Amino acid sequence: MFIPRSRSRIGASAATLLAVLTVMVGIGFSQPKNNAAQLLSKAQNLGPEDQSKQITVTVWLKEHNQAALDALVKQIYTKGSPNYHHFLTLEQYNAKFAPSAQEAATVRDYLSAHNFRVTSVDKNNHYLVAEGRVADAQIAFNTQISRYNINGQIHRINTSAYSISGPAGALVKAVHGLNDLASVPASVRPIDPDTKKPFAPQPLAGAVKATSAVAGNPCLHGIQTFKFTTPGGGPMATYSGNRYATDATYTCPGFTPGELQAAYGLNSLYKKGWDGTGQTVIIVDAYGSPTIMDDANTFSSLYGLPALNSSNFTIAYPGGQPTVFNSGWAGETTLDVEWVHSVAPGANIILVVTPDNYSLDVGVFWAIDNPYGSTPLLGTSLSASWSNSELLNLLFGYEDELIIENGYNQLAAAIGMSANYATGDDGDFVQDYFNLYGLVLPPSVQMPASSPYATAIGGTSLLVNNTNHIQYQTGWGNNETRLTFPAPNAPYDPPLELGFIYGAGGGTSAYWPKPWYQSSLSGDFRQIPDIGYLADPYTGVNIVITPDGVVGDPQYFEVIGGTSLATPMFSGLWAIANQAAGTAAPLGQAAPYLYSLPTGAITDVLAVDNGHDVKGKIYAPKTPVLIESAADLAQPLENTTTFLSAFYHGSSTRYYDLTFGTDSSLFTGVGWDNVTGLGTPNGLAFIQGVVSAATAP
Repeated sequence: MFIPRSRSRIGASAATLLAVLTVMVGIGFSQPKNNAAQLLSKAQNLGPEDQSKQITVTVWLKEHNQAALDALVKQIYTKGSPNYHHFLTLEQYNAKFAPSAQEAATVRDYLSAHNFRVTSVDKNNHYLVAEGRVADAQIAFNTQISRYNINGQIHRINTSAYSISGPAGALVKAVHGLNDLASVPASVRPIDPDTKKPFAPQPLAGAVKATSAVAGNPCLHGIQTFKFTTPGGGPMATYSGNRYATDATYTCPGFTPGELQAAYGLNSLYKKGWDGTGQTVIIVDAYGSPTIMDDANTFSSLYGLPALNSSNFTIAYPGGQPTVFNSGWAGETTLDVEWVHSVAPGANIILVVTPDNYSLDVGVFWAIDNPYGSTPLLGTSLSASWSNSELLNLLFGYEDELIIENGYNQLAAAIGMSANYATGDDGDFVQDYFNLYGLVLPPSVQMPASSPYATAIGGTSLLVNNTNHIQYQTGWGNNETRLTFPAPNAPYDPPLELGFIYGAGGGTSAYWPKPWYQSSLSGDFRQIPDIGYLADPYTGVNIVITPDGVVGDPQYFEVIGGTSLATPMFSGLWAIANQAAGTAAPLGQAAPYLYSLPTGAITDVLAVDNGHDVKGKIYAPKTPVLIESAADLAQPLENTTTFLSAFYHGSSTRYYDLTFGTDSSLFTGVGWDNVTGLGTPNGLAFIQGVVSAATAP
């Protein structure tokens, strides 16, 4: 199902979006409000949450001198400023800006007085984690916590804005955990069009791509013409166009590290010794994977990458080890580790695992605020392939979630680290909001990617030739149209538009103002992404994974994508940039560099049409011939006019039209666009451009 969307709502500016939201739900963004009651008016109220139920809250304290910090960070990234690239040490930051121990003690006393047990306190007093009953939380934070059935999903929601009385109230910046809305991973698999489920992983022993050879990975298999008839009379159809995959593979075999290293010009970096050696990439994920070391080393062995061991791979559990296995997050963790390693095989990796996806903010903050050994930073490149909705946080009154995430990204930028985030996999998220919550909302973007202090990573579709040179590259977005019934393949008359499947997130923030480094872009609000990399699962990559998470059980190949792929790839490349910069490192946040790099450093990703998109004619008795143009079969196109489409047979006997470059209301075009940002990094030219920018006076 897809929502037929009025084009009058497509491509709205941030100002328009803000006006729509204000009229729709009465939000005034300058004053945090909880509008859950209005949003939940059509949801099923299941009554108050169990009063004895235990919940965990994280209470964040306000920093000191926020205006001074804002000004200082801008100066750190402004050439000509006396503070340019004079990154703060953590000691300097904490001395001037961090909350005090006395302030943390005041908040701790408040929590204890309301029957909460404080389980941890940040060593520099930024947050406290505490456990207590729902009944105590309602009193402590002066709010009502209820259960709602929202479009078939049961959620815990605080239906009024929280408040804290007394001296502690003036110290608290945010309280998280009163609701159960959480970040989700931005990884997706290619979907079987009949079952709507991902294709099953392939046993390792018989996998098609179980080789380290660089053999090419063509996903298009020429141009084909099909004639479909209806047994016993009825509609007939003739279609011609590109052919995607084959009946034997169903989907494009996943790229190997060697294939993408060749396609993206990374081998020229490795020849110079730039492979991330001496650098550390931090990956932050929830739940983790119990088999990550074994899986990553099988992957590395197959593809000629260095083994991971205790000297180059560390797992940290700042909130304690997870007590449950989560297959979705295990796949996310596996993708992140294996593809950081694929791009930067010489870099160290620190995997920060939180016990659940409600505590990811604590995990990121811990990674930023904890130097490793004698080094000043845990790492210079942080990779986080997950997101939460900027718009839903605002609508539900959880503005403080956005403020906390922006705050720790600002800290990362201040001390010389780039925090890199996936922009999500649902395009403008209109369809996603409807599917999950039954809400028809305007286009929106995801946090933490939309933070001005983040580097937001969008996505592309990539097709290569037999020598691993780029054949076609465009913004990631897939639509699907069913052309025939099962074998013997009578044609649909007219074809059945299944609509938008998924695509890279992007667009204009409804909350964050435009940062200084985006001055060349129109509008007054932050726009994402900043840059893109491969994300389309239909042109995705391989991972090696143990699906059940049990060490020693069979390992499998799986094809996967999403902006969760683009993000670790870019994070690995940014580690290489820091290595190449030498004494000019750390480079800090990547985004401010990207908008001033020389021509050729970034490959502009354009809309693509190879002239062979699927089109055809349907003949039915006693009716006019129905001409189906490529655009007719690719609907809904919204703001897209140029795209590539291909026949797709999948695992069923039905035929489909699969499109590339059709990303909801988002579009791919010349220069910056809201699917791929400025484009994709161009290997050696990108690294040299960044180093030159960092070292120029």
